[in-house]
Amino acid sequence: MSKRVWALLAATTASLIYGINHTLAKGVMPDHIKPNGFIFLRVVGAASLFWIVSLFLKTEKIDRKDWIRILFCTICGMVINMLFFFKGLNLSTPINSSVIITISPIVLFVLSALFIREKITVQKSIGALMGLIGALVLVIFTSPTALNAPNIPLGNTFFIINLISYSVYLIAVRPLTAKYNSITLMKWFFLFAVVINFPICFSEFNEVVWVELPFEAIWKMVFVVVGTTFLTYLLNIYALKELSASTLGVFIYLQPVIGISYAILLGVDELNLINLLSIILVFIGVYIVTKKPTRIRAKGN
Repeated sequence: MSKRVWALLAATTASLIYGINHTLAKGVMPDHIKPNGFIFLRVVGAASLFWIVSLFLKTEKIDRKDWIRILFCTICGMVINMLFFFKGLNLSTPINSSVIITISPIVLFVLSALFIREKITVQKSIGALMGLIGALVLVIFTSPTALNAPNIPLGNTFFIINLISYSVYLIAVRPLTAKYNSITLMKWFFLFAVVINFPICFSEFNEVVWVELPFEAIWKMVFVVVGTTFLTYLLNIYALKELSASTLGVFIYLQPVIGISYAILLGVDELNLINLLSIILVFIGVYIVTKKPTRIRAKGN
């Protein structure tokens, strides 16, 4: 298979893992581990795995000029992104997170227009506006609380901050993927993430009574560390070597389908009219943003 096919498979696999993650991560918070404690577990676990794997690969030297970009990518992709996702998931529901994440391609389009001068068209602007309205409907008009979701509007707002931060990361990291091996980048990203997240997250991490954790909580935590953190970041960084950030963003559309189906199947969430309306608006907006404009062929007389 070609490198592009492997990249597409990597992006698809990452989206499948992310879709399941919305429900699994919610299932252990806050009873077994609080959001910040979970983040510290993720970055420590992922950093350890990436550094162990790097021992079997040739060492790459990082150019001095790239360290600032690496630090910036870490802050956007492994600090702000994670902090607001887990805080949001603790306050809101898996379905809400699955729906809101679908506006990421729209955010990527807007940010790409601002930072890398991608052309803004009327069609894409209308699509971006519809997607934004869909997300705002979910943030503003959903019930303020639900079972195990104490502040849904605030949680949904955190999801939006999370996806903006991750979209910036996808744009900023692309030049680095052309220069360095995926493992090289990830080991430094997560090492920096451990250092930056330590003063923010360690107190909640230290509160966990590890010996009393049930097996169900343990395997879900392992899935989040190994699957949602180690594998997905590795798969996405690999995919970015062959795909553009906006193309990779399209695979986010798989997440709500997987996430909502999985949550409903397990009976931990339900689909209501507001969710459905938001999904329709978001998907119409995303379709308009990503749809190629029709070329009108001039007819001869």
